[in-house]
Amino acid sequence: MTLEAIKYENDTLEILDQLLLPGEHKYIPISSVEDGWKAIKLMQVRGAPAIAIVGCLSLAVELKKTLFSSKEELSKFIEEKLNYLVTSRPTAVNMGKAAKKFIQKSESLTTNSKFTLQDMLKRIVTAIEEMLPNDISVNKTLSKYGADHILQMFNDEPVDILTHCNTGSLATAGYGTALGVIRTLHERKKLLHVYCTETRPYNQGARLTAYEHVYEKMPATLICDSMVSTLMDRRGVSAVIVGADRVVVNGDTANKIGTYQLAIAAKHHDIPFYVACPTTTFDPHLETGKDIHIEERPHEEMTHFNGVSVAAPGINCWNPAFDVTPASLITGGIVTEFGVFKPSELAEKLVPIVMSLHLEDPDHVNTGPDPS
Repeated sequence: MTLEAIKYENDTLEILDQLLLPGEHKYIPISSVEDGWKAIKLMQVRGAPAIAIVGCLSLAVELKKTLFSSKEELSKFIEEKLNYLVTSRPTAVNMGKAAKKFIQKSESLTTNSKFTLQDMLKRIVTAIEEMLPNDISVNKTLSKYGADHILQMFNDEPVDILTHCNTGSLATAGYGTALGVIRTLHERKKLLHVYCTETRPYNQGARLTAYEHVYEKMPATLICDSMVSTLMDRRGVSAVIVGADRVVVNGDTANKIGTYQLAIAAKHHDIPFYVACPTTTFDPHLETGKDIHIEERPHEEMTHFNGVSVAAPGINCWNPAFDVTPASLITGGIVTEFGVFKPSELAEKLVPIVMSLHLEDPDHVNTGPDPS
């Protein structure tokens, strides 16, 4: 049974406070958009898919307990709240895309006389609530594609995998992207070993990914970020697989800081490098990684640990939360719920799929073709 980071039932939303892991397993209530914004900003919930789901569900919770006098008032409320949620963490595209879709849906329902105020409210809330099961279905599909692709490269022999940051149940609705692929390999008894980086400065790998590995009883080892090249050289790694917060048209990928150097090391050691993400993480409006806005986090995340200073007082800091891995280093492929693509194939193959399936419509539900 995978970890449940997001609980939503009987119109009540709770999230597993990831700031307390692995020491304490505690759920906190999210009863408003303001609560959702704070939880995302403080990284009590993180991971691009989970950010969008929690943000939108916080809106659903607030919508259900707010009275509206007209569809126009409801539409304005939805737009203001969603635009506010987008400001919580700007690099991950999922929240921005979800906001755009639900704002467009709201505007469409407002101008359509066939729908009453209650109809409009119900349709918006239902579409938001569907994000949870849809995310799990999408992640299981992409994980099967990713596992199949990796095992095909190694003649169906068990593999050693290296991953970075946290991309599992704690970053999604409940299965995972890159960690979902690893989980699928483990379920098939094709995972020899998985290595996870500590992921400085916030230690998502040491605190969260390692926690998931232990919880799932995977054969796993934690390493420091600075050990990656030596690991590849001394012990060997079959493949590297990471998640993404934004993938653009040319295949450049924004992910947790440190991903870029993993890709360089993998290229040097001739190890296939994969990025696993749903199409909600794909941004068809940005051409290259140079266009991606990179969030910078507070200096205290570098200079302090659990509130205790570990750096020289007065030292300057630079703390970008993400870096951009050039498409040329993504040698294994980009794993999605529609299959595994080379970065050079995205513009030709993935963009038409996204557009043809109307993924901009929040009522659209898709888990990709049946990979069985």
